[in-house]
This record gives sequence, structure tokens and C-alpha cells, in this order.
Amino acid sequence: MTIGYWMWLGLIIAVGGVFIVRPLRRAVLSAPIFATYRRLLPPMSDTERAALEAGSVWWEGELFSGKPDWQRLLRLPKPTLSAEEQSFLDHEVEEVCAMVDEWRISRELYDLPPQVWDYLKRKGFFGMIIPKRYGGLEFSAYAHSQVVTKLSTRSSALAVTVMVPNSLGPAELLLHYGTEEQKNHYLPRLARGEEIPAFALTSPWAGSDAASIPDVGIVCKGDWQGREVIGMRVSWDKRYITLAPVCTLLGLAFRLYDPEGLLGDKKDLGITCALVPADHPGVELGRRHFPLDAMFMNGPTRGRDVFMPLDFIIGGPRMAGQGWRMLMECLAAGRAISLPSSNTGMAQLTARAVGGYARVRQQFGMPVGRFEGVEEALTRIAAYTYLMDATRKFTAGAVDLGEKPAVASAIAKYHVTERARKVVSDGMDVIGGKGICLGPSNFLGRAWQQAPIGITVEGANILTRSLIIFGQGAIRCHPYLFAEMSAAREADAREGLERFDRAFWGHVGFTLKNGLRAFWLGLTGSHFVRIEAAVAPEMRRYYQQLTRFAAAFAFLADIALLVMGGSLKRREKLSARLGDILAALYLMSATLKRFEDEGRQAADAPLAHWAIWDTMYQAQQAFEGVIGNFPNRWVAAFLRRTIFPWGHPYVVPSDALGHRAARLLLEPSATRDRLTAECFVPRDENEPVGAIELALAATLAAEPIETKIRTAEREGRFANDPRANTRQIAQLALERGVIGSAEYETLRLRDRLRDIVIRVDDFPFDFGRAAVTAVETERLAA
Repeated sequence: MTIGYWMWLGLIIAVGGVFIVRPLRRAVLSAPIFATYRRLLPPMSDTERAALEAGSVWWEGELFSGKPDWQRLLRLPKPTLSAEEQSFLDHEVEEVCAMVDEWRISRELYDLPPQVWDYLKRKGFFGMIIPKRYGGLEFSAYAHSQVVTKLSTRSSALAVTVMVPNSLGPAELLLHYGTEEQKNHYLPRLARGEEIPAFALTSPWAGSDAASIPDVGIVCKGDWQGREVIGMRVSWDKRYITLAPVCTLLGLAFRLYDPEGLLGDKKDLGITCALVPADHPGVELGRRHFPLDAMFMNGPTRGRDVFMPLDFIIGGPRMAGQGWRMLMECLAAGRAISLPSSNTGMAQLTARAVGGYARVRQQFGMPVGRFEGVEEALTRIAAYTYLMDATRKFTAGAVDLGEKPAVASAIAKYHVTERARKVVSDGMDVIGGKGICLGPSNFLGRAWQQAPIGITVEGANILTRSLIIFGQGAIRCHPYLFAEMSAAREADAREGLERFDRAFWGHVGFTLKNGLRAFWLGLTGSHFVRIEAAVAPEMRRYYQQLTRFAAAFAFLADIALLVMGGSLKRREKLSARLGDILAALYLMSATLKRFEDEGRQAADAPLAHWAIWDTMYQAQQAFEGVIGNFPNRWVAAFLRRTIFPWGHPYVVPSDALGHRAARLLLEPSATRDRLTAECFVPRDENEPVGAIELALAATLAAEPIETKIRTAEREGRFANDPRANTRQIAQLALERGVIGSAEYETLRLRDRLRDIVIRVDDFPFDFGRAAVTAVETERLAA
């Protein structure tokens, strides 16, 4: 052997030793990397830390792993309702839906009718999340979601009025952080509807940046119930607070200071949450906003130097300054349910009513739903509704498993509300002029008008997409990144180095492994991926493709973090596209889970296929958006060749598949019923949705009769009779013996119901003038 051979062998052993012998690796490699990492890591405030650490990591962690465990997905229990919950949905929810008239609410009452408020209180709608020991219904998160979804198919005012007390507050905060005295006093009253709650967080100067709220409380001494106590003097100016105009109990977030040190050495205690009775001296309520003419109660609240005892703090004085952590930990559950459910309800209403309308409404001698242009819109309505409902149920199910899925709830909120906007917009395109004329017979105009509300509240969608989904997801869901950051912030440098060494080199191996897997799966088209789970054969290919996407995403995310580091936070467009990929994986997982949970319904398969193909295509576009805008062109070229070695394999769903999906909305079927299972459907021709249902049945019954008439027409049996090209052709066919009297009556019923469906409301020319004059008079007087 030559000397050179021994030199090379020695070098290999030395390098290998550095990596294998941990103390040596820490001293030679990890220590300088650790020092650099600590120096470059940006400082993190307590509020940022609380936001990042809030909630739990659930299925989104599997997606970040690069190799999802599909068996784990399928082992997750299917959300179900108890007998009590199902009965409530079938009776109480059905009954209250029948009690409301959205047009009357929005044009006459400007509120829910008094009897509806009373019914909601008596039947426990405001206490769905409150345990039975306090008088609540103690429903599951899934039942809560089902109720909100159904209410939303009927009335936004009804749905939001029920939704808010069962969301962030204050019952949710009381349950987790309240003192026993607070729980025993307030929770039974909230459950019975004796207290109407609102939670005031948003300020004019702190909307999305809620951690920077300017509302201030100062710890001081003051008089309370005839004696001097330590309390706080609070000033606030809030807006957009749902139920504030009618609330009796105000949850309030503000920043608490202790300049005199009455509670200890700390001067800035931090964000604090308190419960304030609405009739407490100094509390200002009563005015309202009109969010795009939605009639749920929403308005501002103010107070100036309002003294309140420390016992008003949720959890008592010990929880002073803990409000931001409380909000972050509880926000995930509410965000996982409220808007995904209400917007899915909006989509279900659109799918059922617009699909029926497209079959009833005819132009050029055939239903408008059979024109390919209209069919394209119906396809999106059907498939997006299927995907949205799958995501809604999947995420609510996570809450019932004890999770607080912060990232998953952000994905659900953003993507369900965005797709709801598209679904309703497509529905408006299909119904045309009927949709743009508001009135009692317009079943969709209000939904279209109010769709931006869901886009805006509970975190504006632009912010959610640009900063939260990937920004929080990368840190919380990545198997190593959060551990590295925690180690770098460890006060004990020696302990921090040990933890960093383990996390960092695990991270290196993780990145290399996912890079190799991404390249191999791209090279082979993911055809050789083994799927251990017993999945539906027709869906197996999607599990393989999603595995490829997961590996590519994990690798791309790591390279982006390596190249751009902390600056990725400021590159919001790239962060948003990375979030789009993570979200696409989550949405497709939910869709596949739904298909399995519902028994692999073959008739529903076109909806699942189209939804998944469309989402895969969008994910591919997001990959390209990241790679194409990567700041380092050499790295971008490397990433493109690694992830897409043969180019872009995914295309838009086929027109043939879209045709099959759209047809499912055009006639009654088990699939249509499953797709719109939570939709409130009155069987009354005086109700717009009820009229469509009845007209659809009459239209289907009439179609074979119309075929007979058209055949007779082509045979010349109506030649030269002027009635042949008018609605009198049915009478003519009866006279000529083409159809019988029973068939004639079927056509007459169809025509009468179709006239109701396509009718557009009109009003006196001065309609609304008196109301406008009254409002203007009040404004001038004020």
C-alpha cells in the first residue's frame, strides 16, 4: 500500500470521527455553528413566543416530516354525533331555522326576531361548549360545527349570533382559566342565555397586530362596593366587536401596567383579559356597525378610566399579564370551527340551490346546467364544497381528539373562506340576473354580499396566508427547527450547545434524506411508493403523489430556510407560496379521509377526484412560484431539477371528470344529499330554496312528457298552429292527443313552480326612502 492510500484512509477516519464522536463533533463543528446561530437568531418577544408555542402539532406535523404516515391518518376516528346531538340538530336546529326570514331580518327588523332570541336562550344554543355541570349542552366540537354549518345555510345573523358565544369568549376562556368562583357564577348564566357575551380585542390602531393593542389598564387603589381595594383603571376603544351592542358581559383585552409596584416589581405586566358587566359604570355600548348589511349585532365599545377590581381578571389577579397566552391557546379551537363551518354552510346552500336552479331554468330549449360554460362553474361549486366540508369535519375532529391545531385551523380558516367566496361567485354567475336583485326570493345575494366578512375576521386572509401558515407552521411542525431555536436561546450555553448539536445534525440528515427522496420520487413519478395503509384502490395513486409532494415540500422548505434564514419572514410572497403547498397537502389529506370515512362511495368519486387533481395542480404552481422567484438562481435551478426532473407532471382536471362532477348537482341523488347534508331545506313553495326543490322534482317529472311533445312537433303534428312556439304548446298537445290530462297537469305544475323559481322581486319606486330619511335624521341630530 502506498503512503497516499494511508493518508486518504486517515483523512476519512478523521472526518468520520468528527461526525461520529459527539464530543469531538460538538467541539469542532457544532460550537462555531452554534455561536453563529445565536448571533444571527433575531430576538423574540414574549408575545411572539406565546403565539409560536400556542396550540399543538397534529397531522400537519406528518406533512412536514416529508413522509406522512397514512395509516395514522386512516386510524383517526371518524367524527360522529351522539344521539342527543343528532336529536338537537334534527329538531331544535331545524325549528329555529324555520323561525327566521332573512329578508325580514335585513329589511324590517335589523335583528333577529325577539322570539328567536328567546328560543336560542331557552334551548341552550349559547351553551353548546359549556359542560353539563354548569347547565350547558357539553357538545363535541363536531356537533358544534354541524350546528353552525346548518344555521349558516339559513341566515348569517342566526349563525353568527350562535357562533360567537361558543367560540373565543368568554366561556372558552373561563373554562380554561377562570377561578372556581367565576365559573360557578358566570357559566350557568351564559348557558341559560341570561348573559349575552362579547369579547373585545380589536382596536382601531391594532387590527391584525393584536399583540400591540393600545388599550391600557393601570393598577391602582380605588373604591369598590364601599371599601378601598387594589384594582385597575382601564381605558379602551374597540371596534368590530360581535354582539357588543346587546351584550350583558364584556370580555376585554388590554395591556396592564403597575407603575406603583402594588402587585410586585414588574411594571409592564402584559396583555390581560377581564370580564366586565355591561352595566358597570363607565362602559359604553349600544351603537352598531353594519358589516356589509349583515344583521348580526356588531359594534364598538369604549371606556375611559373605568375602575374595576382585580377580581374582574379572568382567572383572578394571578392571571394578570397572561392574556396573550390565554388568547393564543384558545384561538385555535374557535378558529377551527366557526368560519370553516359557517362558510361551508354557505357553500352547501349554493351547491343545492344553484344546482337545482340550473336544472329548472331553461334557455335555448334546454336546462342551463347542461351548457359547458355553466357546467364549468357547477363543477367548481360541487368539488370545492366536497373539499371544504371534508376540511371542516377533519379539523373539528382534531379538536375532539384534544388537539389545539393552531396551524391546521389557520389552513382551514383561510382556504375554506377563500373557496366559499369562489363558490358563491360561481353561483351568482349561474343564476345571473336573479342573483343581483335583492328581495325575498333571492336565495344567494346576501351570501355573495357578505362573503368578504369571513375573509376579513379572525385574522385577515392576506395576513394568514403570508405570515401564519408557513411562518408558524415551519417553526412548530418542523421536527428540528423549534428545538434548534430553543437551544440557541438557552441561558446555559453548555446545555444549549448539547441540545443544539442533537437538533442541528438531525436536521442536516433530515434535509439530505428528503432531498434524495424528492429526487427519486420525481424521477420515478412516485410509482414505487409503498402505501402500507388499506386505502381505496381508486385513491391509492393520490397517496403516492402526496408522499412525493411532502418530501419535495420538506426539502424545499429547508433549503429556503438555509438560504434566506430570518429574511424569509420578510419575503411574504415566498412564505405564502410555501404555505400554499403545506395547505394543499392538508386539504388533500382531509378529502381522502372523507372518502374513506363515508364508505368509499363510488358515486361521490368524481367530486373527490376533481378536488384532489385541482389541488395538486395548484400545489405544483405554488412550487414553481417559490422556485421561480428564489433569490439564488443557481439554487433555484438545482431545486427545479431535483423536484421536477421531468418537468411539470400535473395538469388541470379533465373536462370529462368535470362533467361527471357537475351532473351530480342537477338532480336528486344520495350524492347530492351527502354533499349538502347540513343544508336547511324547507318544503314550501313560498320559500326560495323550497320552491327550487319542488320545481326540480316537477321538472324531472315533466322532462319525458316534453320529449313526447318535441317528437310530435318534429313529426309536424302542430304545423301552422301559432300556439306551437309558446307555453300554450302543452294545451295544444293535450287537444291533439299527444299527452293525457294527467301529463298536462304535470306540465302545468312544473310551469307554475318554475315561474316562482325564476321570479325576481320588484318594489315601489320609493321603497326604502323612509328608512333612509330616518337614519339621516338621526345622524344629523347626533
